[in-house]
Amino acid sequence: MVHTSPQLSPPIVLSFAASDPTGGAGLQADLMTLASMGCHPLSVLTALTVQDTAGVDSVLPMDAEWVEDQARTLLEDMPVAAFKIGLLGSVENIAVIAEILSDYPDVPLVLDPVLASGRGDQLIDEETISALRELLLPQTTVLTPNSLEARRLADDEDGEGEGGGDPSLIDCARRLIVCGCEYVLVTGTHENTQQVVNSLYGEHGLVRSDAWERLPGSYHGSGCTLASAIAANLANGLAVEDAVRDAQDYTWQALAAGFRPGMGQYIPDRFFWARAAAEDGDA
Repeated sequence: MVHTSPQLSPPIVLSFAASDPTGGAGLQADLMTLASMGCHPLSVLTALTVQDTAGVDSVLPMDAEWVEDQARTLLEDMPVAAFKIGLLGSVENIAVIAEILSDYPDVPLVLDPVLASGRGDQLIDEETISALRELLLPQTTVLTPNSLEARRLADDEDGEGEGGGDPSLIDCARRLIVCGCEYVLVTGTHENTQQVVNSLYGEHGLVRSDAWERLPGSYHGSGCTLASAIAANLANGLAVEDAVRDAQDYTWQALAAGFRPGMGQYIPDRFFWARAAAEDGDA
């Protein structure tokens, strides 16, 4: 028998998210993305969903005690290099996760604020948004809302946006940073622009802006893929600006290689690189 030295563990990333049985978004998307980018993913299930590639029919939040027990058990056993958060399902789950994360202030957190499905099914109410804003944003390293989510999350009671038009995305990012986020990456998929423009904001304003070719079709799980890719890059030691840039490139390639397995949206191919290598080998 040949004895080998123990292999070093890849960076470990813990995802809090809801299950998506299609494999397009949610926990399954996080696990595939993290694994594709060289990390070992851990998972804490926050909710069960009934959905297909067209939309979400129903959501069943997990009991908050179960969420806490899942996370505490993992964290007592393994060191985590980054956290990623998706759909949490309830105010109670947000509260318990915020308490857990407060014990790990030096571990970067990427928060994808999942407020609606791709076809517009509302997945979160105003009470839950308030809890998200108050309890999790102050602990967030990188927040990754699309433009619709940024406007909804940044909504306040000053009247701006009602009658006077929507607040600018720059102003939304500023408000969210005031809430406690270190960085806000606003994605431009839902904006009426020729290219998709994603803008990263920090305490002192715009950090970087990246423009990407707008792909045809509608994709299920693009936001989960991007946020998980950022978390993977942070776990691998990249600085925030580099992590965000490289994650966008990975996500665009996954979308460009996407496929349509059902009657609804396309799904990103998070292992596009493996299939491309296999095709090159067959050539």
